[in-house]
Amino acid sequence: MELLPLWLCLGFHFLTLEWRNPSGMATAAYEGGCELADGVADCRGQKLELVPSHLPPYSQMLLLDANPLRTLWNHSLRHYRLLESLSLRSCQLERISCGAFQEQARLRSLALPDNSLSESYRETAAAFRSLRALRTLDLSGNSLTEDMVALMLRNLSSLESVSLARNTVMRLDDSVFEGLGHLRELDLQRNYIFEIEGGAFDGLTELRHLNLAYNNLPCIVDFSLTQLRLLNVSYNVLEWFLASGAEAAFELETLDLSHNQLLFFPLLPQCGKLHTLLLRDNNMGFYGDLYNASSPREMVAQFLLVDGNVTNITTVNLWEEFASSDLAELRFLDMSQNQFQYLPDGFLKKMPSLAHLNLNQNCLVTLHIREHEPPGALKELDLSQNQLSELHLAPGLHGCLRNLRWFNLSSNQLVGVPTGLFADASNITTIDMSHNQISLCPPPADLHRRGPPSCVDFRNVASLRSLSLEGCGLGALQDCSFQGTALTHLDLSGNWGILNGTVTPLRDIAPTLQVLSLRNVGLGSSSTELDFSAFGNLRDLDLSGNSLTNFPRFRGSPALQTLDLRRNSLTALPWRAVSEQLTRSLRTIYLSQNPYDCCGVEGWGSLQHLHTIADLAMVTCNLSSKVIRLMELPGGMPQDCKWERVDMGLLYLVLILPSCLTLLVACTVIFLTFRKPLLQVIKSRCYWSSIY
Repeated sequence: MELLPLWLCLGFHFLTLEWRNPSGMATAAYEGGCELADGVADCRGQKLELVPSHLPPYSQMLLLDANPLRTLWNHSLRHYRLLESLSLRSCQLERISCGAFQEQARLRSLALPDNSLSESYRETAAAFRSLRALRTLDLSGNSLTEDMVALMLRNLSSLESVSLARNTVMRLDDSVFEGLGHLRELDLQRNYIFEIEGGAFDGLTELRHLNLAYNNLPCIVDFSLTQLRLLNVSYNVLEWFLASGAEAAFELETLDLSHNQLLFFPLLPQCGKLHTLLLRDNNMGFYGDLYNASSPREMVAQFLLVDGNVTNITTVNLWEEFASSDLAELRFLDMSQNQFQYLPDGFLKKMPSLAHLNLNQNCLVTLHIREHEPPGALKELDLSQNQLSELHLAPGLHGCLRNLRWFNLSSNQLVGVPTGLFADASNITTIDMSHNQISLCPPPADLHRRGPPSCVDFRNVASLRSLSLEGCGLGALQDCSFQGTALTHLDLSGNWGILNGTVTPLRDIAPTLQVLSLRNVGLGSSSTELDFSAFGNLRDLDLSGNSLTNFPRFRGSPALQTLDLRRNSLTALPWRAVSEQLTRSLRTIYLSQNPYDCCGVEGWGSLQHLHTIADLAMVTCNLSSKVIRLMELPGGMPQDCKWERVDMGLLYLVLILPSCLTLLVACTVIFLTFRKPLLQVIKSRCYWSSIY
């Protein structure tokens, strides 16, 4: 009892102090609905109409997002002189009083997005003038015009990051960002900018990231922001991008010109560090083949640039516009969704460091693989969804694709590839040749006898792990088609009859396969049961769209996690097979769109409680010409099924036996009734005399 006062004092002490966990972080406390932890006061979404005044005065970060404050008064923040970060997102702010930030000399970050600061922008601008230490300012989504922005940013020379996204800025001149010499990041996306006057960014000597996405810029000519490292001008209406013709060294590393209306490959800086160039979804093409090379004067365009009283003329060779660009450090190039019909000689040779090249959804008909084209550093090449009918490999060329790891040739018009193309790619792991009318090369003995056909050979490509051959119109697969590979992912979907009703042709890769897609390949036409017992590492199996009548066998396949049996011909629910697999590793199974017989779904009551069946609500069965959802079946066996469960031979015997007995009794009675007259009639008619 003597220790009781001591324990009470200690308990009170720990309740009044901030308890710290072993990692040194303070456990959150709550004050009037606000969460307090390590100098952060989180009051988001508390329906506050005024800034709370009861929070700890030493708070360094105050989060007031999603509160209907409407007005930030002069006294609202006077209790929090140590604030370094303040967030007022979506607070319906219309007014910030002139002296609202007078006591916040340490404030470095101010977030005011999604408010209505355009209502009293002059008073708000006056309030900003006391923020001498401000580094980050977010004014996005406030319906601000360029004049309002210019007034608000005036005298905020300490700013390093500004977001003006989702406003109504339409044009930029040299007065909007005047005095922001330390600005490094500027976000102007989702405005209505259609014009940028010369010199608008000249004062931003420290600017590194500029985002102009989702605006209405028609062109960028004489681009000269040498200090920029990232420029995003995607989702505009650009038809031209011309960098300054000067030999100044540009710091630009990432340039995003995707989703515009560019007609020609951009004229890039002659001396730069560009490593990422995004040109997706434009109208670009190369047009040198349309002009006579002997008349170079016809291949030149001149641009007249008027800046005040100064007029400049820029001459550009449209058909070799890439020739003067510095692409030596380019590593990622996306030219997808354009109108390129060919690549000029030497185009890819200018990019010795290129590792990722995306050319999908263009109009390429042929591709020539020469020395250093594509460059030896290339790791990913996407040529899908073109019109490729031929790949040309320069004779005697070896090692040009030695670093290639991912190769997509899907949805073209190929019937084959150059001999040894994949064998030369010693590091390739993924090949997609789906939706090409190709054929797989026969064994070497047959190849010698029939001559070299147009075919594709994947044998002995030891590095290959993933192969997609969907919809290639392949014939029956031979046993050695994938010999010498260690495939883990294989897609043979849409090749009807490729397996001849058995998985034997896949035995070479059965031990390594993890994902196998055999969708719509004509399996199940025979009554034999598919045996996947040898596929010990198989994780995902797609057998949908076939004609299976029997559940496949998976003995010795403990790794199976996903099984798709939709759109087959299963009439009985494979209760025993499924339950055995469910108790081991199966996590997801699809069973819908099969003609199940409602009288053959024994054990459904146990299966329907398992979350493993992903399409549980879509599984139906047939009962007396009606389609019923299995989940709606009664707990017991339907009455219609009880008759079907009876032995039909015994049923017929039971029905016929009474009729036979009745007929026999009737015949006996008739016989006994008419026995004597019947005998007399017979004797009278059949009598004749006998001589003894």
